[in-house]
Amino acid sequence: MAGLTLGIGLRRRGVPVVVWEAGHHPRHRVCGEFISGTGLGALDRLGLLDRLKATGACSAAVNTAFFGETNRITARTLPEPALCISRLALDDWLAHEFQKLGSEIHYGARWTGHCGSGIVRASGRRAASEVGGWRLFGLKVHARNVELEADLEMHLVPQGYVGLCRLTGGEVNVCGLFRTDAKLQNLAQTWREWLGGPEGSVLRSRLKGAHFDESSFCAVAALSLQPMSAGDRDECCVGEALTMIPPVTGNGMSMAFESAELAIEPLVGFSRGDLNWEEAHRVIAVSCDHRFSARLRHAAWLQWALFHPRARAILGFLTAHSGWFWVGAFRATR
Repeated sequence: MAGLTLGIGLRRRGVPVVVWEAGHHPRHRVCGEFISGTGLGALDRLGLLDRLKATGACSAAVNTAFFGETNRITARTLPEPALCISRLALDDWLAHEFQKLGSEIHYGARWTGHCGSGIVRASGRRAASEVGGWRLFGLKVHARNVELEADLEMHLVPQGYVGLCRLTGGEVNVCGLFRTDAKLQNLAQTWREWLGGPEGSVLRSRLKGAHFDESSFCAVAALSLQPMSAGDRDECCVGEALTMIPPVTGNGMSMAFESAELAIEPLVGFSRGDLNWEEAHRVIAVSCDHRFSARLRHAAWLQWALFHPRARAILGFLTAHSGWFWVGAFRATR
């Protein structure tokens, strides 16, 4: 997503670009499937937002609701509307926009060289088998016949959280982040137990009559949510290859678009000979760290709180009873 967006921006400035895609494309990915935050502004400035909306593949989310295991914590209006869209549809659209500009995508071809001069890494998250003794993993599937109270719902479960997002055509995206200190079992067989919530939970009730599209199921493991500085990277990176923000913020897609936008001008300068590669890399890294560092710190605290019972209870109370806290937390993580 970040790589294609960057490629589109560069092609429009006359810079030749080739994308190497290790897998097939498009494909379902573990993703909350909504864009919330300043990434919408980045898409608008790149001339992509209105055209994306015109495809009819996306819808607006204006409200959200939070649930504990057995109760609704609160319902809130989003300070800014979010844009909901399937990653399958979004990635397919971006690829076509990129190719319409006369550029090439090498499918099923992994870049094996060094990411040195002229090479930008946009290959997604950096793997980490364990973080603090815990294994983090994500699951996603699309479902029908799911009645939601809000466009976006967040359900807290004992070892993680599950988000429900209303998509077009009556579909709902069901996506969760979980942690375990045990060796992961076969997620292809056990994903319903994780995504379905514990017995007696609001989430279990919500998904009781769901019809799951099993072809949309996907999983990702070895996640690391430790904030990373772009200045510490010896490669030029965008998107989650740079750093991954905790999914609870709903800001991952936004950061992909933002980092792509921040990289365009320095890379144009490099292509014209105005900057050498080290200078272009440094400008991109400084810009990304300036844009994301505070956001990542706030998000890391929020992620920590969700996995500690007392902190989770306090967080739920503040979200339910303080409009100031709700708006402040929303802005701080976007």
